[in-house]
Amino acid sequence: MFGFFENEQTRKVKSHLMNLAALAKADGHLDEREMSFIVAVGRKNGMRADEVRSIVGNASTIRLIIPDNDSERFDQIFDLVDMMLADGVVDDTEMDFCIGMAEKLGFRKDIVQVLVRKISQGVKDGFPRDQIKEDTQAFLGN
Repeated sequence: MFGFFENEQTRKVKSHLMNLAALAKADGHLDEREMSFIVAVGRKNGMRADEVRSIVGNASTIRLIIPDNDSERFDQIFDLVDMMLADGVVDDTEMDFCIGMAEKLGFRKDIVQVLVRKISQGVKDGFPRDQIKEDTQAFLGN
């Protein structure tokens, strides 16, 4: 791929897409709705659908890059939770993966389970991302 010449933002987006792919595969298969969601996230970040599908297909070659600010970290965990809900079925493996990813993204271990559940409930209730983000900021202590 681009390797050496990629900028930091491109690497962050690829890492995020890989995290989404790993979650999608956590239940043993990649559902087409989950793939469509990953492609939509990639497109929102300036990537073509074929680039996104290639990244998902080469999942093991991209390392996790932790966002350097709370807003980006929240956006990544939000997308993970949103995708977990995409197929209408949330199994324990997917929930555990989201909780583990929240920890890896730098959220405190003692709050990640509640954070993931708050995001999940907000999405199910149809609240916009910005409102859920605002609601969790007080919870996160920011």
